[in-house]
Amino acid sequence: MASSRDDFVIAIRSAFLKKSYQQKFSLLTLIFSSIIIIVLGSINFKPIQYVKIGINEVIYRSSFIISIPENYIKKLSLQLKDHLNLYDNYIKIETDLIELKKKKLNNDFLILENNRLRELINETIQSKDIYAKVLVDKDSPYLKSIVLNKGSKNNVKLGMAIIDDVYLVGKIIEVNYTNSRALLLSDLNSKIPVLLEPAGIHAVLSGTGKNYGVIEFTKEEYNQELNDTDIIVYTSGYGGLFKSGLPVGKINNYKKENKNEINFFSDFRQLDYVKIVSYEMESNN
Repeated sequence: MASSRDDFVIAIRSAFLKKSYQQKFSLLTLIFSSIIIIVLGSINFKPIQYVKIGINEVIYRSSFIISIPENYIKKLSLQLKDHLNLYDNYIKIETDLIELKKKKLNNDFLILENNRLRELINETIQSKDIYAKVLVDKDSPYLKSIVLNKGSKNNVKLGMAIIDDVYLVGKIIEVNYTNSRALLLSDLNSKIPVLLEPAGIHAVLSGTGKNYGVIEFTKEEYNQELNDTDIIVYTSGYGGLFKSGLPVGKINNYKKENKNEINFFSDFRQLDYVKIVSYEMESNN
């Protein structure tokens, strides 16, 4: 320890011996000035604090000015990259638009073909729409129904379909003069014939008393066709209860643990206004 201290003293002495008198004085002045500034700064001497603030401000402003070209170059680089990707994005959007137009044309053709076939068999479907407000939501563990503000005076009849936007949500089961009650598809007593697409499988949708339904009465050999496929559930039109093609829900990735569960397109807990619809099959004879 003593040896290290002696070496330090010798080094300082050598430095002073090699310096001229003026250089020695300048070095001592800097050392003592630094010590004084450190001491004054430690006791929060105001002039020293102001000097510190000034130095920090100068450094901050200088760094900000220096960073302006760098930030500008970064911004320019991003704009150039977006510009280069613009053409690729345009091509992708154009391709998607063409595909959508093709699907629309195909859909329009199917609608026209369906209408033409119905004309051949002298049969058309006429719908009568009645808009209603949901007054009461009877949400019990087993009974899922809603009370509507339209009744027999508004030509509401038993069995009419309840539509939310374009999705089937239930049917009328009770009619009074000024109001009516509809049973939702999620009710335990609800069972309707449905069609699973794109597989084209006929089945029965049953309510569970919860916010999802289950598929029943499908053949076992059909299960393989539905594996790892998103299935859209539509009304099949069997029994004449509802017209065919009304969207109901979706089976997400047909898996073993929930292969029968249907997620309804509509949230039955958020129904406010619905459409009461009567689909009547009419003959043109």
